[in-house]
Amino acid sequence: MSHSSRTVQINAFGGPEVMRLVDLPVGEPERGEIRIRHHAVGLNYIDVYQRTGLYPNTLPLSLGMEGAGVVEAVGPGVHHLAVGDRAAYASQPPGAYCERRVMPAKCVVRLPGAISFEEGAAMMLKGLTVQYLLRQTQPQGGLHSGDFVLFHAAAGGVGLIACQWAQAMGLQLIGTAGSDEKCALAQAHGAAHVINYRSEDFVARVREITGGAGVKAVYDSVGADTFMKSLDCLAPFGLIASYGNASGKVPPIDVGLLAAKGSIYVTRPTLFTHIATRERTETMSEDLFGMVSSGQVRIPIAQRFALAEVAEAHRSLEARNTTGCTILLP
Repeated sequence: MSHSSRTVQINAFGGPEVMRLVDLPVGEPERGEIRIRHHAVGLNYIDVYQRTGLYPNTLPLSLGMEGAGVVEAVGPGVHHLAVGDRAAYASQPPGAYCERRVMPAKCVVRLPGAISFEEGAAMMLKGLTVQYLLRQTQPQGGLHSGDFVLFHAAAGGVGLIACQWAQAMGLQLIGTAGSDEKCALAQAHGAAHVINYRSEDFVARVREITGGAGVKAVYDSVGADTFMKSLDCLAPFGLIASYGNASGKVPPIDVGLLAAKGSIYVTRPTLFTHIATRERTETMSEDLFGMVSSGQVRIPIAQRFALAEVAEAHRSLEARNTTGCTILLP
């Protein structure tokens, strides 16, 4: 049986105007797949990278990397999900901006009843990103209570989850943001210190906050505008995890610079390496669900758009007018 689905699709790379809402047929899942009907869909900066072609994909392309809803059908070989299950995911390939889709089952997990569809859609990509950053992407010797870390874009969807998670771990998170209001929001969510990078030199402030010692780790999704200065915020043997390019790609660096800066480490991790198997996805999701269910992490949904308003949602995201998480409602 074929179903139809309103789906956001692009036929050329470009600005928000290239996105079109079209009706596409959706068939039955094959081996290792499920069909899910979305109740809510998450918006992420990676969607912008894919829309513009910075992260190239074959056209036509349906956008969106995370969502939550109800499983409608299950293909052969799928045993961890059943028809009627509440479910959520962050997953390749793109295609979440729609009413329903057929997709690989390995990155789809059952959504606990205590967590709403909107929270599930808002938190999977961002929350699992925080999980792999703070739990798994650590400097030499690990992270311990009282350690300082620097987190850029602290008032965004990933950032506000990270502020809370770091507080639960006992870390002294220094968050940067582009306005006093955003700094206050990050602090309200658990950042130990905040820096308005538009009015303050964040390198000097980090050194001041840490008594000149620097931080053990920097988590940077901003990219070109912050990367080189972030190296100067690190303590010897510190780690910088560059996991996004919101301001543009990080330029090539001379590896000799890492020695001069204090034998520091640089990594460029991605979520999809971490959730490459169903077992890893479930383990990481259980940690995330536990943090949310316990109340240690709240999912801050600050913007909601109808699926038909997706261009407006992208414009707001790119203009840095959003805070916390943004969802689309099919």
